[in-house]
Amino acid sequence: MVIQSPTRRQAILFASIPLIALYIIFTLKLHQLVPSISTWPTLSGLARHKLWVWTTKKAQQPHGHDHPGQEYARLASSTTRRPFSRHIVAVGDLHGDMPNARRVLRFADVVDDHGDWTGNVDFLVQTGDIIDRRDDTILLFLWMEKLREQAHKAGGTVLSHLGNHEWMNALGDWRYVYPSELKTFGTIAARQRMITTGRIGRAWATNYTTATRLPLHPSLGPVNTPYPPHSSLSLNVQKDDEEFHWRSGPDSDPDHIYNHNPIHHHGSQHDEKEKIDPLSHAAFSFVHGGLSPTYHELTPFPSRINQLSHSLLEKVQNRPQPPPHPPHPYHGLPHGATPAEHRLYDANGPLWYRGWATESDKTVCSQVDDVLRKTGTRRMIMGHTPDFHNIKSRCNGKIIIIDTGISHAYGGTLSALSIHYTLEPVGSDPSSRSWREREVVSALYPDRREVIVSDERVIEGDFHLVH
Repeated sequence: MVIQSPTRRQAILFASIPLIALYIIFTLKLHQLVPSISTWPTLSGLARHKLWVWTTKKAQQPHGHDHPGQEYARLASSTTRRPFSRHIVAVGDLHGDMPNARRVLRFADVVDDHGDWTGNVDFLVQTGDIIDRRDDTILLFLWMEKLREQAHKAGGTVLSHLGNHEWMNALGDWRYVYPSELKTFGTIAARQRMITTGRIGRAWATNYTTATRLPLHPSLGPVNTPYPPHSSLSLNVQKDDEEFHWRSGPDSDPDHIYNHNPIHHHGSQHDEKEKIDPLSHAAFSFVHGGLSPTYHELTPFPSRINQLSHSLLEKVQNRPQPPPHPPHPYHGLPHGATPAEHRLYDANGPLWYRGWATESDKTVCSQVDDVLRKTGTRRMIMGHTPDFHNIKSRCNGKIIIIDTGISHAYGGTLSALSIHYTLEPVGSDPSSRSWREREVVSALYPDRREVIVSDERVIEGDFHLVH
């Protein structure tokens, strides 16, 4: 029908202007440049309502290995109970040895024959001490950044940690820097620039932490979600202007939850009436040295430790660089470092602590549960103190020490830690709340695989995202 009235035609034209403006804004992604409209519905949100037909293909991609942030969107697409799995590989001290580092990640199936990310793991965790004792410092750090980028594109994640040797070099303590390694930088000044304002230093400041809390299941939130949470154990996730909620039976007392968690008290029955979250501690901690039971900055974990690490590293990298020790005197931490920052770097802090490796079984097994309870984790994994024969497990796998002297500087054992986690629905009844949870933690060597711990249990809960 032809509209004859000029007034009506003008009214329709003016009414169409906002729609045309919206089309231009979202097509050219102009909304990302203007904060005031950053909360407008996203294209993916509009696609769900089929307003923009050509955007619906995004939601139809095969899921494969999801990026951690994408797990929420994938699981939120349906209330159907679905199995979940996560594969983590962790490696300890590499100390300047690129060939052995590549061998380890190859037999752990993290990289292929060309040293590129395979996409066969969800997380690679490296617990620090890439630097010192051998010559491949630059090669190793640049390779880690390459793997980080490749992993991200494939939906995986590389988690990197600062070890005591990274901190020693940042502070000018170069006792373990080989002259041949120094030549790869050219000069002392060039090496100082590289580890402060250069590519390595920027990577430390941006992509490295001192501690990690890695959840086994996304109901605990993304990597490094602080524990204990500030309010409750429920997680609210904002995604495309729609709020999703994990139904996991929160309880306000973390100690109460921990003490009734079947992962720590095998054989205990889960009382649904108490609304206990059996996944509250379904996470592992990673640091270089260890989380001392008497360290005062454990909680909230790991945010408090990483806050101190970030602030101290910023002070170290931004001060005038002192001449390296030796032969010059050691300058120590920068002026203005706080008492808490000094505690971070002392022998009882997470960078240097060795008690979990050196104390007796009776001592460590009487202390470990308290640290796990405080940090919201089931197991703690660390490097730093080498066992040149094998990965060391203590207290039924609650303590795992993965430094086996991989570098030729030690001549130790090539090794990696593999963690397979699965959560599968029990039965086919969609109204059932029963799940079978399984953890298999294994030590990988060039010629064998040794299971360190295998735990399986049936738990109750609603471990999927619902509106």
